[in-house]
Amino acid sequence: MNISVPTDLDPKKLSPYQKRHFVPENADLTDVDVVKGLYQKLIQKDIQSAQDLEQWLLERSELEAALDQTGSVIYIRMTCQTDDCARSDAYKHFIETIEPAVKPLEDQLNKKYLQCSQKYSLDEKRYGVLTRAIKQDIELFVKENIPLQTQISLLSQEYQSLCGAMTVEFQGEEKTLPQMGKYLLEPDRALRESAWRAVSERRLKDKDKLDSLFDKMLALRDQVAKNTGCANFCEYKFKSLHRFDYTPDQCKQYHDTIERAVVPLWRKILQRRKQQMGLDILRPWDLAVDPLGRAPLKPFETVDQLIDGCKNIFKQTHPDLGSQFADMADKGLLDLASRKGKAPGGYQSTLSELRKPFIFMNAVGVDDDIRTLLHEGGHAFHALACAGDDLLDYRHAPMEFCEVASMAMELLAGEYLDVFYNEDDKRRAVTAHFEGVVFTLVWVAIIDCFQYWIYENPTHNAQTRKEAWLEIQKRFGAGVVNWEGLEEAQSYVWHRQLHIFEVPFYYIEYGIAQLGALQVWRNAKANWDKALADYQAGLALGGSRPLPELYKTAGIKFDFSESTIAPLMEDVAAQINI
Repeated sequence: MNISVPTDLDPKKLSPYQKRHFVPENADLTDVDVVKGLYQKLIQKDIQSAQDLEQWLLERSELEAALDQTGSVIYIRMTCQTDDCARSDAYKHFIETIEPAVKPLEDQLNKKYLQCSQKYSLDEKRYGVLTRAIKQDIELFVKENIPLQTQISLLSQEYQSLCGAMTVEFQGEEKTLPQMGKYLLEPDRALRESAWRAVSERRLKDKDKLDSLFDKMLALRDQVAKNTGCANFCEYKFKSLHRFDYTPDQCKQYHDTIERAVVPLWRKILQRRKQQMGLDILRPWDLAVDPLGRAPLKPFETVDQLIDGCKNIFKQTHPDLGSQFADMADKGLLDLASRKGKAPGGYQSTLSELRKPFIFMNAVGVDDDIRTLLHEGGHAFHALACAGDDLLDYRHAPMEFCEVASMAMELLAGEYLDVFYNEDDKRRAVTAHFEGVVFTLVWVAIIDCFQYWIYENPTHNAQTRKEAWLEIQKRFGAGVVNWEGLEEAQSYVWHRQLHIFEVPFYYIEYGIAQLGALQVWRNAKANWDKALADYQAGLALGGSRPLPELYKTAGIKFDFSESTIAPLMEDVAAQINI
């Protein structure tokens, strides 16, 4: 596996989407006085008609896109090399100086928009989604929360740094934790156990630090919610995420339905695995390896091979997608290899002014790396599909639909895995993927249920939190994996889930969207061309329409009740012959 150099992303080297009209080309958007001055111009601008208001919205979008891109580039550079002090300092400066200065000014812009929109009527179909979001943001804005939110952002960076610094000595070499993942695919059970324990022990060394870090986040988030008059952070976050189209009770209905309709299928998958492996008990290090003892899939050796292979897959899925991905590669908008000091995980970030996507991940040469790149590629195609909208707010969709874009792309592009595999290995990879889909639905229920418990019980301590975590795992557990002697490790599995630390309550979206993605896949089996056309039509809407309409345009239902979930699980069971 070759190691790429840390990303030195420079937007000036890329062609702009369009010329600026409001923000000066040479404006330094890391200078707080420059940023505040631009916001003040918008606040003070005289608006005398609906046409003036629409022009004002375009100028606001231009400023917010330019500033958002500045912050995105700083974040990307920091995550690509968390142990670079200059990058870390630049990120701290932005979140300590720029973001706090902008928040009250954004509130003033929101109030100006609401006042003017009441005076000068705008097209409800075009601006209705924007208006309801702005009303919600005005309701939740409290200036006392600005320093609290800055503290939370700094704690999130601390979490990134702690995780990015985690390495283990294994087989005489220093390895990052993502690099250790490939050993869990090895047929040698003793090797897998050794690797699993090495990673687990390394994580446990920082368990107290991570628990303490989370306690600080919890207290700050609870105070943020109370400052807005919300009963708890659950209510606050539901509102701040603009979840207008479903309720917390529906999320809890999702938990219940997963327990009834999906956990039994997950249990069958695990029991089949145990039987295939000829084991009396199934242990945590037995879950990723091929159950028939075949050597781990090794689809590529270098990142260039990963890029070329996925470029081919996207081209076969749809020619436009292949061209778009090739353009990203050519423009240096990919940082894919795992290395020491790099933040964990993977993400796609949109450079809002360029209207171009950037993909970050930690590839180590395993099958899951392909899936990750297909997933993030789906996000990238979504960003490109709606790039033409003049309003920044509409150039990104709600996460419940953003994840349909990515998860459906995994399933659709998975049809062409023969780019990397022969027919037998392709079938093996597809089966593993669908088994992973079932696990995802269960894991989402676990994480979401745990987060509700955390924030509905904000005065809890680390011990009661650990007990609640274990109880929730037991509720959704299939009763097949044996954790005897590994109880401490099991108690802190949640520490590896960055969403709990960095983006609380952003997780149910994966479950809802997985159901949408499965519907896209089912549609494609019946009529590939129509399913692709509907999917792309949905992506092109960005965030301009309510969630149910986005789903309907994509040819699927926005629904996560048992009437939707149970039939999809029947399709999945048939796909994996169980």
